[in-house]
Amino acid sequence: MAVKTLRLKLKENELADVRQVASVFHMSVNRVFREALKNYVDTKKQTPLYRLTANIEEASPEESAEILAMIENMTDDDWETVRVDHFTITY
Repeated sequence: MAVKTLRLKLKENELADVRQVASVFHMSVNRVFREALKNYVDTKKQTPLYRLTANIEEASPEESAEILAMIENMTDDDWETVRVDHFTITY
């Protein structure tokens, strides 16, 4: 698998936090970022919105029915925006 290099801009205190975590757990800074990004992406992939809109070929009919049932039972309050995350990846 090909490896790509990305440039990431962080505030000094954010990078200091990452370096501290890396030091405490005897990890490289790259490994901290890779694991954090993998956890973030894996979590997002489990959301009903992602599973419904990502055209995942592996989704079974049972999974699709489960997602649709969850959405049908949601109220307007469930669709309220409670948090917005932004990050930029420059390459």
